[in-house]
Amino acid sequence: MRKPALPAPGTPLCALDEIDDTGAKGLTLGNGTSSLNIFLVRRNGAVYAYLNLCPHAATRLDNWPDRFLTQDESQILCGNHAALFRIEDGLCTSGPCVGKQLEAVPVEVVEGVVQIAGYPPLRG
Repeated sequence: MRKPALPAPGTPLCALDEIDDTGAKGLTLGNGTSSLNIFLVRRNGAVYAYLNLCPHAATRLDNWPDRFLTQDESQILCGNHAALFRIEDGLCTSGPCVGKQLEAVPVEVVEGVVQIAGYPPLRG
């Protein structure tokens, strides 16, 4: 499956203060057939971003808006298959896709705004 391209580096996504520390926020970039669903996770001051796509079944991870984390906010949770992923690198540690990873989206925080960073092309 071919994924739409990420927006250009420097494209703003949201204000940093829109994401709790620790918390998550889902975003849709673009629209229609060129849209791309991603999510951001903020933890200990760092921001991580991933495609909102479970590597097990190519479904969205969230069943409810902005619900990407376990109850204790220690891991990313696939709401469909209960797979668990590390926040820092998206590696699946439990569930049907152990050893696979979420696809990272490069982001950076500049003057309080989370934005797309310089990036290699997405796999796909």
